[in-house]
Amino acid sequence: MADVVMPRLSDSMEEGTILQWLKQAGDEVAVGDELVEIETDKANMAYESDVAGTLAEILVEEGDTVAIGTPIARVDGAEGSAARPAGPVAAGDPPPATPAIDEADAGRAADGKRAKASPVARRLAKEQKLDLKQIRGSGPGGRIVKSDVERALAAGVTPGIADAGARPGPSVSPPGRAGAEQMPAGEAATGPAAAAPPSTPPSPETAKGEVTYEEPTKLQATIARRMAESKATAPHFYLRAEIDMSRAVDGRARLKASAGEGEVVPSFNDMVVKACALALREHPRANGSYRDGRFELHSRVNVGIAVAAKDALVVPTVFDADRKGLRQIASESRALAERVRGGEITPPELSGATFTVSNLGMYGIEGFSAVINPPQAAILAVGSIRETVVVRDGEMTTAHLLSVDLACDHRILYGAPAAEFLARVRSLLEEPLSLAL
Repeated sequence: MADVVMPRLSDSMEEGTILQWLKQAGDEVAVGDELVEIETDKANMAYESDVAGTLAEILVEEGDTVAIGTPIARVDGAEGSAARPAGPVAAGDPPPATPAIDEADAGRAADGKRAKASPVARRLAKEQKLDLKQIRGSGPGGRIVKSDVERALAAGVTPGIADAGARPGPSVSPPGRAGAEQMPAGEAATGPAAAAPPSTPPSPETAKGEVTYEEPTKLQATIARRMAESKATAPHFYLRAEIDMSRAVDGRARLKASAGEGEVVPSFNDMVVKACALALREHPRANGSYRDGRFELHSRVNVGIAVAAKDALVVPTVFDADRKGLRQIASESRALAERVRGGEITPPELSGATFTVSNLGMYGIEGFSAVINPPQAAILAVGSIRETVVVRDGEMTTAHLLSVDLACDHRILYGAPAAEFLARVRSLLEEPLSLAL
């Protein structure tokens, strides 16, 4: 008999909540079978069993929260390998390229075993009474994700009981990645990052009317704790600058006009990410962290991009952004935002950022001050680009101006070095050809 314990699925995870058991007592379990869906402080994940045998007993019920290392189930006759979460990636490392489907995964639907699907996709299919075995997944290892289920519903796949035996009906294949729906970095996501708990019953009416209460999700609670910690412990100071984006606007217009069908055109936010990455490489303190009374200087430049999800803020990471071209940054940013929107983002994709860019320009916000994402040294808040009348060489003309605010942790990034960093970001954006270097 072997205990299955609450695993550590992210670098900051201290406890987890059991959302759904994907196997029941008495079920046979193989190594790699999705055993349980767990809510962490960063995302929901399906945990794959590291042992094989019979699920003898479930110790922690759905909805219960326990600390890391707490036994949550027991498997009889267990034998297996090292534990691993679904889609295993070391925290802080960049997510790997989509692997080829191995024979074991490809054969799961054919031999009658549970189809490989994300928790969100499985829940949606169950609600729509859709058989997952009729769907071909586009995720890593052929995993079915939310967008695959939505395409199947749109294509009119015959409803069936999810995870039951295969039923007649068309198999829906995902479109090529070049044709995948794209979303600008920083755009508000429409799908939930984590399922919100039900509201508590309303209290008696007061002078403010009826009052209802909602418990925050783990993600929302983590955001609240980290932002309060940041403002309480990191002495913020702010630098503001205006950037003339006129050449960037002209350059992007030319790129858009010459782009082929389905070709990714970098957004202005992608340009900001690239400019920050190049400037961070030249200013190590801005790419560092203040932790435990020491300066941590990081060899990699990983830029987090703030994406609005439903009732939460999620910050996926573009790893090694200083080494990537604009088009690659654009493609990765859109893919990450799409995964946030679909609830498919994983903890490794939310870890390892050394700097953050937060953009509210698409909402018409001209400028704002952001809260540092600890333990990072700084965060850049990006407003909207506006065409404004300016005076140049004594004559009036127009220019496309962008307001940016750099929030800095004064414990590691001081005024003059921070100003030099922001000046470098501005110079790179005002001469956008330099971003291709």
